[in-house]
Amino acid sequence: MIRLHRTPLASLTWWLAFVLVLFTGRGLAHPMPTTTVQLDLHSDYVAAELALPLNELQLATNWKLVSNAQALTQYSQPLRTYLADHLALTGTNGQAWKVEIGQPELSSVQQAATGPYQEFVVSARLTPPAGASVRDFTLQYDAIVREVKSHSVLVSVRRDWERGLNNEGGDEDVEVGVIRADPQSGQVLQLPVNVEGGSAWQGFIGIFKLGMTHIAEGTDHLLFLLTLLLPAPLIALTRRWGGFGGTRRSLLNILKITTAFTVGHSLTLILGTLRLVNVPDQPIEALIAVSILVSAIHALCPIFPGRELVIAGGFGLIHGLAFSYTLAELKLSSWQTALSLLGFNLGIEAMQLVVIAVTMPWLILLAQTRLYPPVRVAGASLAAVASLGWLGDRVGWSNPLGALADGLGAAGPWALLGLAVLTLVGFTLTRVGHARTGV
Repeated sequence: MIRLHRTPLASLTWWLAFVLVLFTGRGLAHPMPTTTVQLDLHSDYVAAELALPLNELQLATNWKLVSNAQALTQYSQPLRTYLADHLALTGTNGQAWKVEIGQPELSSVQQAATGPYQEFVVSARLTPPAGASVRDFTLQYDAIVREVKSHSVLVSVRRDWERGLNNEGGDEDVEVGVIRADPQSGQVLQLPVNVEGGSAWQGFIGIFKLGMTHIAEGTDHLLFLLTLLLPAPLIALTRRWGGFGGTRRSLLNILKITTAFTVGHSLTLILGTLRLVNVPDQPIEALIAVSILVSAIHALCPIFPGRELVIAGGFGLIHGLAFSYTLAELKLSSWQTALSLLGFNLGIEAMQLVVIAVTMPWLILLAQTRLYPPVRVAGASLAAVASLGWLGDRVGWSNPLGALADGLGAAGPWALLGLAVLTLVGFTLTRVGHARTGV
């Protein structure tokens, strides 16, 4: 065995190295931002969204990016050129794909592990040679990581219609792999991508679920419909709501209003998805808030008695345009769009029916008690306040009411439980009152 003889100087060097590693390790324990590459698989091309942290990109390029207010304007074109030189795809036969880099955008990110930072977000269109599969290729990407060896690139599939993956927020991406430098050679490894195929049925079911999720998370859409249905069990008198109009009449009103809303939003869902009607989303979102305000005022005091069908259908046209943005952004083929329109609309209707089925029976029962007037006034007032908060947010006036309104969806189950309890209390009080009066 060979023994190493350490001089005092050598021992001191070892101790300095140990301390350096110790403190360097602590410094590196704080995770650094990574590049993400999110892939959307289409029938004849792949869309990619690349997110590059500015601080890491600055290390790789020596560009002045961090704390530079002109970073986007100054480095937009150089970044496109840089990415074009560092991004390439090849098919199974070795043929190169066509790569088109889009215009960069600057985004601020907040993560628990890394803290706040800024990143460039760049889209790319990746087109395979004729006849090649969009599901089987090799990804060569070494931007940043070629110069910054500690950097890594997370690659995932965000959308894949054939497999029912229609992730809007990027929170449920399917991981493909990680691109990093080889620790021995320092070379950046290529990433083979082989995504299994799906079917039209999986695509349909995925869009159906997307429709259900969209309406379940669309608190403003549901609030409009429920607020409009709030006075449905009642008889409209002059400038005020009267008593219970009967179960049959209530159910018929609910059916008519729901059907009118469905017809309205289904029509513009089709027109908006096919881009036959193209309206900016900001005025549409503002009008949705207005629709809630109008229905809330009507629930407080009848302003259009007997014309609820017209109001539901008219505002349904506006809500349908908002629904259409989701499908239009998926950029599907013609036959996928046709199938998706059916699946998405059915998903919306299914969730609407579920919400109405668990809510309206309690309202119809409660409408037969003395507790319904204060419940109706409280519900309509809450909807009016929420609509004003949303309206402010959507016309550019940030306010705390908008944030509170966004949280109403999470309170839905508790509101339903409270409604059931109030119904039981109302019927109990009614029975006690009848017993005392002998009726």
